Amino acid sequence: MALPVISFILGTTAELIKIAPVYHGILERGVRPKIWFTAQHVDEVSDVLADLNLPEPDVWLVPKEKAHNLESPAQVPGWAAQVLRTAWSRRAELKAALVEDGRPPLVLVHGDTFTTPYGSLIGKRILKSRVGHVEAGARSGSIMSPLPEELNRKIAAKIVDMHFAPSAREVDNLRNARGVVVDTEANTAIDAMRLAINGPLDMEGLPEKFGLATLHRFELVSRADKYREALEILREQSKQMPILYMAGAPEREKIRSLGLANLFDEKNFIIQPKMRYLKFLPLVARAEYVVTDSGGLSAECYYLGLPCAVHRERTETPQHLGETVVLTEMRGDKLQNFLDTYQNRRGESWVDKFHPSEIIVDTLARLGYC
Repeated sequence: MALPVISFILGTTAELIKIAPVYHGILERGVRPKIWFTAQHVDEVSDVLADLNLPEPDVWLVPKEKAHNLESPAQVPGWAAQVLRTAWSRRAELKAALVEDGRPPLVLVHGDTFTTPYGSLIGKRILKSRVGHVEAGARSGSIMSPLPEELNRKIAAKIVDMHFAPSAREVDNLRNARGVVVDTEANTAIDAMRLAINGPLDMEGLPEKFGLATLHRFELVSRADKYREALEILREQSKQMPILYMAGAPEREKIRSLGLANLFDEKNFIIQPKMRYLKFLPLVARAEYVVTDSGGLSAECYYLGLPCAVHRERTETPQHLGETVVLTEMRGDKLQNFLDTYQNRRGESWVDKFHPSEIIVDTLARLGYC
């Protein structure tokens, strides 16, 4: 008997990381899911796939030879046009792959990247498939902050048939949504974390104690005054204890163009290239605190009980906020207050408590997809 077919439409390394436990859970049920990749991220994809024991994508919705990292909003229209063009031109092939077992087809998307609404649209409108959204229902309450993530989430919610929401708050946000809403009790990041958290540290000369910072969102780095303020506060704080600042190529270019490279040195405020997930999480777990504008990293800090400042105006996961995780509202005084008080903010680890990927896979099994 032919097996059911499930396809993930994904586009970033973060999506690959958070969907990996779901992928492997489906695989254990005897179903080999497919990965159709939109190539928002390209540079580290092969390494991340290898780290997570995931196969190479079955389909590149941006031809692999043309793919490159999506690094600015100006690149989005061309990327989106290419993704939709490939999906449309290969629709017969993709449809056939989804219905080869004669059962209702299923496409899964994740999170709040540009791929989330585009993948939902492709699955629903072009491939005539049912669509499930993992990490559904998060809301910041403002379309403009963060932009475009809030818009991506709201568009996807109008399209998909199954909403896998990470807490009761997201379930409530989806109370008027069409289709099935499932409370997975946590973000699938917590399952991915278990793969990495106790791994070896892969960095020479690591200080005995250190803070960790990573700031990369467009809403921050595009505001030179706010970005400069945050880096200057971190620079001053690093005189008390070293801070590792993890920066990808776009952030490094922004630092150079703003003339801020002189803030960094080799002893206190230490700039480092971004690391692969399985290398990065052990570093996070050993940090004294984290300053970030990443929703994913702030969730991981919450599950670890690690003091974390979320340097954004709003967050789509306010349920994580409290003594351990603090929203700065992108204000320098609130960031400084966190840095002055982080020693008292460490909380309980929840890493072994939740298993959201199991809930997702069990739900899919009950519905006959795996």
